Amino acid sequence: MRSLGTRRAALVAGAATVAALALGGCSAGQVAETAILDTPIAGVNAASESEAGKVLVRNLQVEYNGIEGYEANENAPLEVSLFNETNEAVTVTISSQPAANRPDVLTAKQVGFVSTATVTTPGEVASASAEPGASASPSASAEPASSVRPAQIKIGPQGSAVFRPTDAAQLQVVGLSGELKPGMTVNLVFEFSNNATPLVLQAPVASPLTPAPRGSAEIHEETEGGGH
Repeated sequence: MRSLGTRRAALVAGAATVAALALGGCSAGQVAETAILDTPIAGVNAASESEAGKVLVRNLQVEYNGIEGYEANENAPLEVSLFNETNEAVTVTISSQPAANRPDVLTAKQVGFVSTATVTTPGEVASASAEPGASASPSASAEPASSVRPAQIKIGPQGSAVFRPTDAAQLQVVGLSGELKPGMTVNLVFEFSNNATPLVLQAPVASPLTPAPRGSAEIHEETEGGGH
């Protein structure tokens, strides 16, 4: 039969073990939560400063287009999220200007929302049954044409605006000044209607969601003296 002192010692040891396990579980939960909160975002992040508050720019990047990237004068879709933390509506205007002393940073002729519409143009198509010498009859042909609306984005108080390359009307940099490949950037200027200082940001090309495929390796076998 155990003495009273022995039983008290056992109870104290058991309580200490339970406390240690609980503390360890709590610490593990905090580490996991911190890892989630500190997960980095691929694009560029910034914030405007004004007396009224901040407008946040989050995850600014150019859509990945393969290792070849984009050709000069081509358009490239942008991805960006804007958060208005002020109590008044703010209009954000996005444009592109040359970066001072940064010849490696590209620019664009325009930044805007690009939508494609079908335009019907008159044409002449000869009938298959027409006799020699017969004149061609006029007909209409449909051709896709794109229109660009300037990137002027109005965001309500405490509101947000999110733009992705999958949108019907994509936010794009139009007319790149040169070839844009992974690892390069485009210079963009964000101006705010609440008199906040403009933000000059370099939008990087996004990283691919999956690694680029590797080239197939060729294995050459050499035989000596016709051996197998």
